[in-house]
Formats: sequence, C-alpha cells, structure tokens
Amino acid sequence: MMPVNVAPPAAPGSTQLFNRTYLWSISLAAALGGLLFGYDWVVIGGAKAFYEPYFQIHDPARQGWAMSCALVGCLLGSVAAGALSDRFGRRRMLLFAGFAFALSSLGTGLADSFTAFVLWRIAGGVGIGIASGLSPMYIAEAAPAELRGKLVATNQLAIVIGMAMAQATNWLIGRPVPPGATWLQIRNSWNGQLGWRWMFGVTAIPASLFLLAMFIAPESPRWLAKKGLRVRSERILARIGGDAYSARVFAEIEQTLTQRAPESEMRELFHRRNSRPLLLGIGLAVLQQWCGINVIFNYAQEVFTAAGFNLSSMLFDILVTGLVNLVFTIIAINTVDRLGRRALMLMGYAGLAILYVGVGSAYYLQVHGFVMLLLIAGAIACYAVTLAPVTWVLLSEIFPNRIRSAGMSIATVFLWTACFALTYTFPTLNRQLGSAKIFWLYAVICVAGFAMVAKWVPETKGRTLEAIEASWK
Repeated sequence: MMPVNVAPPAAPGSTQLFNRTYLWSISLAAALGGLLFGYDWVVIGGAKAFYEPYFQIHDPARQGWAMSCALVGCLLGSVAAGALSDRFGRRRMLLFAGFAFALSSLGTGLADSFTAFVLWRIAGGVGIGIASGLSPMYIAEAAPAELRGKLVATNQLAIVIGMAMAQATNWLIGRPVPPGATWLQIRNSWNGQLGWRWMFGVTAIPASLFLLAMFIAPESPRWLAKKGLRVRSERILARIGGDAYSARVFAEIEQTLTQRAPESEMRELFHRRNSRPLLLGIGLAVLQQWCGINVIFNYAQEVFTAAGFNLSSMLFDILVTGLVNLVFTIIAINTVDRLGRRALMLMGYAGLAILYVGVGSAYYLQVHGFVMLLLIAGAIACYAVTLAPVTWVLLSEIFPNRIRSAGMSIATVFLWTACFALTYTFPTLNRQLGSAKIFWLYAVICVAGFAMVAKWVPETKGRTLEAIEASWK
C-alpha cells in the first residue's frame, strides 16, 4: 500500500512525490541532537560571568580551559562516532549522545569543584562530538536529492534554536547585576551560587525529548543497505518515495557498495582515490571554525564588554544576536536548495571578511554601542545564512557511501580540533593582540576560505549522493 502523498514518477522528467510528513518527522527527530549541541555549546557563554567567580578562575589559561574543555569530549566523541556508528548504526549512537547530554547537564549543574565541572563538561562534549557529525549524516542518508539540502539544513536550524534557547535561558535565569559589582559580590549572589547551575541543568529536558524521538525513528536506509539488511532498507525507502523509488535508489546504493573489493572503511578512506573529498572535508571543517564566529558566541562577555556594554545589558545583547542567528538560519533553509552550496559559501566568506574588517575597525576607533551591535549581528546573520548550514550539508554529501561514517568522523575531529585551538587561545590572544587585530586576523582567514571554495568546492545541489560519489572519479 502506497503511503500518503507518494507516487512513482509517471514519466521521465516528471516530478517525484515524497512522503514529506515522514521525511520531516525523522529529520526533525535527528535534528534534536543538533538542538542539544547548540544549547550545550552556547550556554556556557552566559554562565561564564557567574561560574568563574564561584570557582575563583582568574588567569587566562584556566579561563580558556574552562571554556574549551568540552572540546576534548567533542574530539573523543567524533573519533568514536565513525567506527561505532558503522558497527552499531546511526540511530543507536544518536541515542547514546542523548543520554550523554542528559547526564552531563545534571552533573555540570551539581558540580561542587572545578575538577568536577571540567569532567562533566568533557562528558557533555562527547555527546556534542557524536551528534555534530551523525545528525546531519543520518538526515542526508535518508533524504532524497531534491530535498536533501533543506532537510540537512534543519539540523543547523535546530542548533541555532538550541543556541537561542540557551541565550534566552541565561537571560531569564540571570538576575540583574549592579554596575561595578565585585567578584566576591557576584560569587555570593544568587547568580553565582545557583543561577549558573540552572543554566546548565535545564538541558536535561530537551535531552529526554531527543531520546524519545530517536527511539521512534528508523535506522538510516543506507546504513541498513551497507550491512546487507535489504528488506528493512527497501521498506524505509518505499515509505519515503514509494516502491519504484525504493527499487531505483537501493540499486544505486548497492552499486556503490559492491563495485570495490571489501576493505576496512578507515583504510579505504585514506586511499589515494578518496584524497579529494577527504582533504576538502577537512578544509571545510577547519575553516568553518577559524572564521571566528564561535568567539562571539563563546566569549560573548569579553566581546560585548570590550565594546562598552555592561554585564546586565550584555546578556540581553547575546539574546538579540541569538534571535538574529535564528531568523537568518530559517532563511538559509529556503535558499540552500535554490541558490546552491557553492554560491552561498562564496557569499559567506566574502561577507564575513568585510564585516570583520568593520568590527576590527570599530574596536580600533573605540566605536561602541549600537554600531558595534549592528556589525556583530550582521556577521552572525551572514554566517547563519551561509557557512553555518552549508558546511554541514557539504560534509554530509561529499563522502562516498562506503566511507561516509569514517569521512564524517575525520572531518569532525579536525573541526573540533580547530575549534579547541580557537577557543583555548582566545583569552591569551585577546590580551596580547587586542580585539581589533583579532578580528582583522579572522578577516584574512575568511579570504583564504573564499579562495579554497572558489577553487575546490563543487556544486552538489540536486544530485544524488551516488552521483556526487561518481563525480570524484
């Protein structure tokens, strides 16, 4: 029996109809992993002003470690995600990520020492490392070519919603801080004793929803095909697009899986024939982090206070930038399958380079207030509509079927390594170089990103994963 809104194409060139309700359901279920990723990643930016006095963190090295320790967990999670998701399935590993989010959020909120705080942040990072690569890959492996960009971009939308939730939660929980309050006063206030704990602890609520959603969601049809589970794979594909669609797509998947002699996925990943997608994936991952936008999110306190905002208004300004991020990510979902990946990436790097020159100049000339907020919001808007969703879309598309989990694992390892370097070094660089020179440095990196995209990134819009794989030959 055909599912609702599904029919095989009537003739060559006709439009394939899909069970969009089913596609959106499983995509949104997986995207909840992105929501948790976004919340856990950004919540620390607002809590920083309160947990630092509590744990008496004064020097830049400890500040950087507190902010970046979760990235150690991200590295561990991304390293393990490839092999474990290939063995146990995408769905089971996403369930594990949800469990890690729930447990670590409670542990961080209850931490009574800096060591416990760091260990629980690392545990939460493991969940981020797993979900950051597997959520978009799971969606890409289920989505038809015509809808893949939009559906994978929902993961970025969920990340941004999670970030906005964290920013709103920090603003709602954090109570006004008197101007000129000392560290001791902040430490002894409600914010310093309990507020920051609630900021981390409420993550357990969406984490529980994610666990429930993934219990209901099916396994990736391409993973099932790779494991020889043909009946289950074809059943899911048929529910997506009907029997004719299922037969055609499964035949394409099977051809890519059987055209080479079996060898370990990681060994094949590093074969010369796969060097182009591997190097491109690493470059895209590293440059997405080194473009500098995460400094605005993770060190919002320093960014806004250096621009002349006080601590109370800073939390509201962070919320404003979060809403900008959300609005422009929604716009991105409606453009990624129309304008294409390559054009959006070029626009993103060019736009950020120009805006960072403006931000750096504003710091240099000591231009504060609304102008600085406008420039920072503009940079976030540019990132949200281009690099943020499109990088993850490309990473989920460019690796061949046989090595997709290993390729995503390697790319996310480099992504989180680059993010660790960015996050850990910012306090020291900020003290040595100053905010103006740092943002000018990010502008130079964005110019390098523009050059890489112009030379190496292909257009993948509207092409099946198997067609993209064939193009590397």
